[in-house]
Amino acid sequence: MDDFQNITSISKADLALIVRDQFQSFGIEGMNYSICFSAKSDYFAETKALAEPAVRFYTKLYLQPFTLEETLEYADSALHLSPHASAAVAGWLHEKTLGHPYFLAFVCKHLSATVSRIEPRALEPTWPAIFDQLGREKFALDVSQLSTKELDLIHQFAIMGQSELAPHDFRGKFQREYFARLAGKGFLIRAGRGRYTLYHPLFREFLRQTK
Repeated sequence: MDDFQNITSISKADLALIVRDQFQSFGIEGMNYSICFSAKSDYFAETKALAEPAVRFYTKLYLQPFTLEETLEYADSALHLSPHASAAVAGWLHEKTLGHPYFLAFVCKHLSATVSRIEPRALEPTWPAIFDQLGREKFALDVSQLSTKELDLIHQFAIMGQSELAPHDFRGKFQREYFARLAGKGFLIRAGRGRYTLYHPLFREFLRQTK
């Protein structure tokens, strides 16, 4: 189960209780299953008091962008690359995703499902279809939860040339609360004191193409 923070139809407290109840029910029913879910790194801090004993027994892994070497290792495992192609394919994947685990997995899944033999020279022609699918299945759904004002703000981020922007760069058009709110939702990253950036270049490109 991915991106718990994007579940907005119920409160975090209610979701925490669901996780707790599900965890406990497995023990009661004698079911030996593993549960894996993802969320923002600070998500579990808000659920700990409510979701015990689930939180106590879950193993938390904090995902960071993969290095080129880690990208190579993942691509070899996911795509079963030939030795002569692995370095070039991993380099292409890392350039496109910057090692972002979700995007790396998404691209590899698409390649695995659509390309019978993966060769470096054949990768770039596949990118438009991959990016289109990523836009439909990930980015479009993500931005659908935003208010009109929030959506306008992130589009402005994509349009403006600088990679990092502060509220004063928008000349008072957006209140500071919008920046903090979008950072809390994972669309913006705090790049420094009072400065923000979109969380990934692929998301920036999606916004540019959909304005």
